[in-house]
Amino acid sequence: MARWAPTQPWWHGDAASIEAVGAYRFDDPAGEVGIETHLLSAGDGPTMQVPLTYRGAPLEGAGEARVGTMRHSLLGERWVYDASADPVYAAALAAVILTGGTQALLEVESAGQRVRRESTAQVAGSGSPEVEVAPIETTSAVTDERVTTIRTAALELIMRRVLDGEVATENAETLTGVWVGNDTPVVLALARRR
Repeated sequence: MARWAPTQPWWHGDAASIEAVGAYRFDDPAGEVGIETHLLSAGDGPTMQVPLTYRGAPLEGAGEARVGTMRHSLLGERWVYDASADPVYAAALAAVILTGGTQALLEVESAGQRVRRESTAQVAGSGSPEVEVAPIETTSAVTDERVTTIRTAALELIMRRVLDGEVATENAETLTGVWVGNDTPVVLALARRR
């Protein structure tokens, strides 16, 4: 990620001084795709949001969004993508925002036992548990210097890459978050019906 992120149009700051300030996860209901969002800073620059997906095989048609590959100790080789190109991420983001969900629990295996680890960021959607979220199978994404806009058949998801300044939230449900060193909720993403 340290090589990939500074090449993106939303990157602000000194690439030599990347610091992780928080992270949160979403679950893939099918259990196939890992979904993790990193909050980074770089020197005096603003906090930036970098969602990634981890897959057991290449994601067809998403070659330009590939961040790299890695080896997981249990799962083997994983293909890592900028999550904005992954329909599984769009579905998870939409579900959390629209149903008032939160980040997934983080559990790791230690000495043969599952141990819960505290998340370094807490997020919450503004929606309601009664809302039904339509399945998302295809997406298109456009990224600029501040946001990535993901379009689905029914929704426009606006994922903020740069987390400074105000954001217009009218006619939208939101995902807000806090992390260590930032107790004031920040709008991380928005969902608007198309």
